[in-house]
Amino acid sequence: MKDSIHKYFQIGTIQWMSHPPNQYPVLDSIKTICCDDFFDVLEVTQFKSDEERLAAKQMLEQAHMKVCYGAQPRLLGTGLNPNNINENERIKAEKTLLEAVDEAEFLGAKAIAFLAGKWQEETKEQAYAQLLKTTRNVCDYAATKGMSVNLEVFDFDMDKAALIGPAPYAARFAADVRTYCNNFGLLVDLSHFPTTYETSKFVVQTLRPYITHFHIGNAVVKKGCPAYGDQHPRFGFPNSANDTPELLDFFRVLKEEGFLNAENPYVLSFEVKPWANEDGDLILVNSKRVINRAWAMLED
Repeated sequence: MKDSIHKYFQIGTIQWMSHPPNQYPVLDSIKTICCDDFFDVLEVTQFKSDEERLAAKQMLEQAHMKVCYGAQPRLLGTGLNPNNINENERIKAEKTLLEAVDEAEFLGAKAIAFLAGKWQEETKEQAYAQLLKTTRNVCDYAATKGMSVNLEVFDFDMDKAALIGPAPYAARFAADVRTYCNNFGLLVDLSHFPTTYETSKFVVQTLRPYITHFHIGNAVVKKGCPAYGDQHPRFGFPNSANDTPELLDFFRVLKEEGFLNAENPYVLSFEVKPWANEDGDLILVNSKRVINRAWAMLED
């Protein structure tokens, strides 16, 4: 494409993925990314203290960055399940998501993202009803603040084993939520397509009316190989599924399906993290090179 990708997308990265908290102080990470004008957006998650949260908010405002909020770590890090068939446990998950809405509002984000919890075949429909209840309640609360809620579509039997997806099941769920809530959408991630055994074209066309946010990344789906599952390794990682050709295919599908919107661009964020002793800053540059090459190869 002759036009810059920034004309059609707000490019971001997921802070806690690019710079894992056990390796990088969060405020140092935020400043580093805010000082890189390749990024228009930073996706952040729960902060440990009021002081840290305020400092992050101030940096993001000064850098004129769009803020997105990921509540996934609030669930994955605690084992909380928004579709738990035990009502008391479901309420605990709902509570942290409501708190996420408040934190996101403070930081200036206009939406939160989360994921479904684990499920079992014999209680799948009960879990679906529980997730619907949680999502409607969170959407209703977010709506009072003029905010939206995005559910990220994950694998169902490989790693996270989340209730939502695959894509057809995610479409059913989104349609059910949209019956009641107009501030709900789906977040789709290129790195999850191999883990749900689906293609870019199938996922995007199946979920077309409900997609509100994009992630891109990589995955290893060959059993027994390093980084197998939903680990978001760098592009070019050994035995992995996505690289420049797959990202180019993804861009072609987005273009064909009308997602290149210069007037109101979608967020498109890297969800890529360093593996083992890899360097997070080098992995960020890796991701930029791949996105630049794939975009340059996209036909006008």
